[in-house]
Amino acid sequence: MKKFRFSLETVLDYKQQALDALRAEHGAILAQVRAQEAVVAGLEDQYSQLDQEFTQRKLEGLTVLEAMQYEQYLRAMEQKIRTENHKLELLRRQEEEKRSKVVEARQETASIEKLKEKKLDSYRKAAQKDEELMIDEFVSTARAMAAMEA
Repeated sequence: MKKFRFSLETVLDYKQQALDALRAEHGAILAQVRAQEAVVAGLEDQYSQLDQEFTQRKLEGLTVLEAMQYEQYLRAMEQKIRTENHKLELLRRQEEEKRSKVVEARQETASIEKLKEKKLDSYRKAAQKDEELMIDEFVSTARAMAAMEA
């Protein structure tokens, strides 16, 4: 019997390559999200420390000019945190979109792989039937030859 050949093998290979590329892109975006989360966390820590320092300095006494500088710097940091949070949200949306594309590609690849498995199973069953027929034919011929000799 001829060797098994899946007619959609090139399509399956292409889908697998596309899936691998999407996974790599998703991983890269995920790394960007993690890096941006670290940036936001760092800014929030810095803001918190500065706010505590400002509170401490108010208790100790500070000039109006120093208080205004603290407040101005805190407002600038708040704006920076909002900006970085916005960037983070955009990256999270990109990551979600890429994840959905990966899931879709995985489903497409899986459906073709299931079809390949079904075709391979059919091929194996047909090969087994052919083998059984050949064995039956051989046994019948051997019996016929033995009967003729007797």
